[in-house]
Amino acid sequence: MKFGQRLRSRFWRARVEDEVDAELAFHVEMRARELVERGMHPAEAREAAVRRFGNITQVNVTCRAIGRRRDHEMRRTEYFSELTQDVTFACRQLLRSPGFTAVAVLTLALGIGATTAIFSAVQSVVLRPLPFPQPDRLVSIYEQLRNNRSNVSAGNFVDGIEPVGAFSVVAAEQFSSFNLSDAGDTERMIGGRVTAGFFDVFNLPAAHGRVFTKEEDQPGREQVVVLSHRLWTRRFGSDPGAVGRRITLNERPYDIIGVMPAEFDYTADSEELWVPIAFTAQRKATHDEHYLQVYGRLKPDATTEQALHELHANAQRLRVAFPRDAAELDFTTVSALDDLVGDYPRRMFTLLGAVGFVLLIACGNVANLLLARGAAREGELAIRAALGAGRGRIARQLLTESVVLAVLSAIAGLALAAWGIRALVAAAPPGVPRLEQTTLDPYVLTFTLAVTLVSAMLFGVAPALRAARVDVQTVIKEGGRGAGMGSVRDRLRTGLIVAELAVALLLLVGAGLLIRSSLALQGVNPGFNPSGVLSNRFALPAEVYRDRATVVQTLHRLAGAAAQIPGATATAITTQVPMSGGGNGNGLIPEGVAFESRNAIGSRLRMVTPGYFDAMQIPIVKGRALTDADRQGALKVMVISEALARAAFPDKDPIGRRIACCESGPDGKSPDFKTVVGVAGDVRSRALGEAPAPEFYLPIDQVPAEGWDWVQRTAYIVVRTNLDPQAMAGPVREIVRNVAPGVPVFQVRTMEQRLEGSMATARFNTMLLTLLGLVGLVLAAIGVYGVIAYFVTRRTQEIGVRVALGASRAHVLALVFRQAAWPLGLGIVAGVGMSAMATRVLATQLFGVSAYDPLTFGAVVIALAVVALIASLIPAMRAASVDPTRALHMH
Repeated sequence: MKFGQRLRSRFWRARVEDEVDAELAFHVEMRARELVERGMHPAEAREAAVRRFGNITQVNVTCRAIGRRRDHEMRRTEYFSELTQDVTFACRQLLRSPGFTAVAVLTLALGIGATTAIFSAVQSVVLRPLPFPQPDRLVSIYEQLRNNRSNVSAGNFVDGIEPVGAFSVVAAEQFSSFNLSDAGDTERMIGGRVTAGFFDVFNLPAAHGRVFTKEEDQPGREQVVVLSHRLWTRRFGSDPGAVGRRITLNERPYDIIGVMPAEFDYTADSEELWVPIAFTAQRKATHDEHYLQVYGRLKPDATTEQALHELHANAQRLRVAFPRDAAELDFTTVSALDDLVGDYPRRMFTLLGAVGFVLLIACGNVANLLLARGAAREGELAIRAALGAGRGRIARQLLTESVVLAVLSAIAGLALAAWGIRALVAAAPPGVPRLEQTTLDPYVLTFTLAVTLVSAMLFGVAPALRAARVDVQTVIKEGGRGAGMGSVRDRLRTGLIVAELAVALLLLVGAGLLIRSSLALQGVNPGFNPSGVLSNRFALPAEVYRDRATVVQTLHRLAGAAAQIPGATATAITTQVPMSGGGNGNGLIPEGVAFESRNAIGSRLRMVTPGYFDAMQIPIVKGRALTDADRQGALKVMVISEALARAAFPDKDPIGRRIACCESGPDGKSPDFKTVVGVAGDVRSRALGEAPAPEFYLPIDQVPAEGWDWVQRTAYIVVRTNLDPQAMAGPVREIVRNVAPGVPVFQVRTMEQRLEGSMATARFNTMLLTLLGLVGLVLAAIGVYGVIAYFVTRRTQEIGVRVALGASRAHVLALVFRQAAWPLGLGIVAGVGMSAMATRVLATQLFGVSAYDPLTFGAVVIALAVVALIASLIPAMRAASVDPTRALHMH
């Protein structure tokens, strides 16, 4: 049955309602006639027939329902029967052409597998909700100063955030370093000092035991601890009996009262334990010292706007009440999920878009393969059409083949994706939130199914419709050789290869820009010499090293012992090394400027021993470095960076000038000034691509007592050597073990490793985009080869005639290269236009290069053109070698 007849039979067949009405009317009419024949009046006979039939309305309804079920079953049976035939035939056709099937499946599997792997990472990092009840009600709360977010002070938390009625509960957390010891070795870990409502904010009960109460969140009663599931499993062997045990944290005993469930470990680097923060009255009254991460849970009927309105009102009240510390205070909120993932959504979706382009190129290649295969099957399709198969039936059969091909590719793609996920997680830089949780979960599998079906449509619809328009008479007339399938100048095939080249150029331009940016970063001077320097971090427990004198004495002993290490050429102690993340800062106010927070210059604080500038080889560009003479009781001094000198003393010599920072004067109200004795070269402390920020250096002997609370008594021993810096690790650990027993050394890394780590994210993105660009280039080259080879095959007779008439080898080569030049030229033009618009997405990831860098664009265009012409060379050489006699004989 042809398509038109099938369509008419489906849409013009009698309706079930009409069939039922006609059937019932027929039965009534037959009964009435029988009664008339027995002598009844026609009208009476009809009434009697209807009456004897029973409830004709109910019978009508029942029959209509039966009829609809019959039609539905018939249509479903017919559909599945034809689908089974189509799938079976498609499998036979694919098995009959193993070469075509293998190439198509591998090409498409590469695109589907890569897309699935990247999407699985996007799902894990960006799209997956937080594992807490009603995660959309969770927000992070920050202080805001001059459009910059910062953590919250204890006073501002108590007076400005806790009273907000839009929150059902708020909590504050101070991330802290803990030295844990029980029956095993001492282990350093990151934990949280939190307010009692912390676990209520996340609304997850303890898996074992309980969480602490408000009564335990009080000074003197805070020696209870809740363990993370990860720590409980690793350190205590998942023993429920761990609850109730006593452990030692920072040399103080703590009772384990609970263990949180596994879902509370929602990132790989989340806290491993929690203890009450137990604010003292003095800390609650402090509106400076901003170190708290604050979370809030909105009430069911409250909105973020309502919370912000209350926060702004409270900030206004605090600005009036505490003009010195809160003159410019405001609050802002961000959803907890957005706070966790940061700017990774933009990065991850950029990669997803790039891998999506690779999938498009793969679909283009498979579409070209199907078009060529359709041309080779014209004879078969013509016979099927001549035997009565309609265009719709042929198109559906070919589209079914595409779907089967896509499903096979998806199966292979999932295997590639599983391997790709492992490689992605292993190669990713540290700090990508939740990336380690990447798996092929049901959401990813659903995405893969959708991608498979979309891909089948993308590469299958056009070839199927094209093949279904077979001209039976022309094909039969031409002997089944395929002359009936369009002209030699196949616009569809050319359009596909133009699109492939354009997309490949786009990917390569993006990769080229990131490569140039990476090269520019490698040429940046970090402001210090990382070669031959080992950094070793440690944390002195406050319970043992409470007073300032003990801390300073211990640090001097460590520095002195480190200086005696054989092979060490320079050593020092510092509270922060470059490229280590985190750190502390202060607002500095130059002398002569009003002592108000609005005049403060945000600067990064470094507390160091003399010799730090020699150990790191940071140049002193003016004045002097810190010396042993800069001790307690002497003139209070500091060394500032060039960036701070420019900000604090523009167009003036900073040496001898004074800056207020870090503490109050003797009366507790006036500023405490420190004299600038030196200017150090700028250091790119966070990343090579980040401009140097203002920094200042204080001698450890002159650091105020509260300064050690700011840094939680955490410091680094840095050792410079002409030997292998890793060889210094053992002696440093031995020194710390002798000078500060029970204090573990951690984050033992060379400065070169820290420098490499600061560029890890940029290099990872560059590597991925470069890999995708190269895959796209290879696929595009294969596509060019396929199109030109098809061109040569279709014009073999014409080329043979040209050669027979005297055309030279060079003439034939030029003919083929001209055929390749058109799609290449159009693809380059389209690709350059697309790249000019798309590279703006990468602008924030670039350093030292414009998003429209002409050198990158030019190099990529040349590279793409060379590869495309090389791909055209093989079929061009084959065309130039055509034997005219054989070509004419083939016709």
